Amino acid sequence: MADRLAGKVVVVTGSSGIAAAGAHRFAAEGAAVWVIARDAAKGEALVDGIRAHGGRAGFVAADLRDESAAIAAVAGARAAFGRVDGLFAVAGGSGRRAGDGPLHTIPLEGWTETLALNGTPPFLAAREVVRTLLEQGSGGSIVLVSSVLATDPVPSLFATHAYAAVKGAEDALARTAAAYYAPQGIRVNVVAPGLVDTPMSARAQGDPVTSGYVVAKQPLAGGFLPAESIADAALFLLSDEARHITGQRLAVDGGWSVTEADVASGGAGSRA
Repeated sequence: MADRLAGKVVVVTGSSGIAAAGAHRFAAEGAAVWVIARDAAKGEALVDGIRAHGGRAGFVAADLRDESAAIAAVAGARAAFGRVDGLFAVAGGSGRRAGDGPLHTIPLEGWTETLALNGTPPFLAAREVVRTLLEQGSGGSIVLVSSVLATDPVPSLFATHAYAAVKGAEDALARTAAAYYAPQGIRVNVVAPGLVDTPMSARAQGDPVTSGYVVAKQPLAGGFLPAESIADAALFLLSDEARHITGQRLAVDGGWSVTEADVASGGAGSRA
């Protein structure tokens, strides 16, 4: 076990995909990991797996769209491990089932549900962790998870405008919070993944046109990125190696944002 996060306590929101990869990575680097997620079975399994490898971890089931639940869940980390040093805010998901899509097609409930699913959890988790860090007076690191789709859209394949909008809002939140809390030693940064091999991207992975596009669009990965690549970036930002870095957006996208690729179908409909 390495020690890049030795002695630190990191809150992770979510229990699968990028969140699970991050929790395992942080624990392997010496952190105590406090997992917050809605799915109790997945959260408990994640923590059991970390402990089985000698790591320290705890879990609480909570819906981070609920303010009182979020307050109690973050407080649980301090109760369990004595302090909090960082946050990796991953929890969220697709708003497609609620109606997310091209702007002119999104019903109001689709807009509000997508923003609540992807905007409220990182806001409440970050707010409560920042409150804890200020009370401790020790500084710390917040890492939010945005998306390459907020800045580098592909209209014919990924026309989920509410999702892109809320991910752009996370970028703005990180930037303005970083400026405000820098004097207190609290750093706030963003990791912006490309398309990642997670349960959330199953639909995209199952579509031949989309998966072929991703192969060309993310040449460094040759397809969908492993979740571990995002975890590695978050590890750096949470560690003291990044102690002088705040207010930054780190794209971990396999080349997505600097690479051109043809969409073989040429269609205008969203496929992912």
